[in-house]
Amino acid sequence: MPEFTSDVTIEDIAVRDTNVSSAVDEPVRAMILDMLAEETLSVAEIDDDLEGRGYDRTLNTVRHHVNELRDAGLVEVARLEEHNGGTTKYYRANTIVLSYALPDDARDDIGEMAHALAPDVAALVADLKAEYGETIDRIADEMAPCAHCRSQKYETYLLLTVLRRAFVEGTVRNERDDPPTR
Repeated sequence: MPEFTSDVTIEDIAVRDTNVSSAVDEPVRAMILDMLAEETLSVAEIDDDLEGRGYDRTLNTVRHHVNELRDAGLVEVARLEEHNGGTTKYYRANTIVLSYALPDDARDDIGEMAHALAPDVAALVADLKAEYGETIDRIADEMAPCAHCRSQKYETYLLLTVLRRAFVEGTVRNERDDPPTR
């Protein structure tokens, strides 16, 4: 019986952070996260904005969604304001979730840009491993729940996480005129 074989070239890596995935599985949470990426808002302001977008739920439901995003580490309290004996929390997003599909005809252009940048990225990753190799190994080992799982791509996930966060610090924060922090 002939064996079917095919050379498969890996072209991309899909990243699924389980904390992020479960927090934004609810569409309204993704909407809240998007709103908080643009401006700092209180739960009441989020509720008003959602109502204007056709999402009509109780303030407690909106508060629950914000708390789920906060618990997942996607939003944080930006400031507290005292009013009439009470404290209002204002939230901001510290993560942007992008959920788009590239046009079909963009594949070649994306490939060309990726190919041009690949040697620089390879050198960057090599430098990162040279300087932080022990730390990378330690974190990747902590991610593996058992010895059998050591073959998983924990180091790849970790390096992509570092590169994604560096991208945000180098581009998105600069666009918002926030000085990068270390």
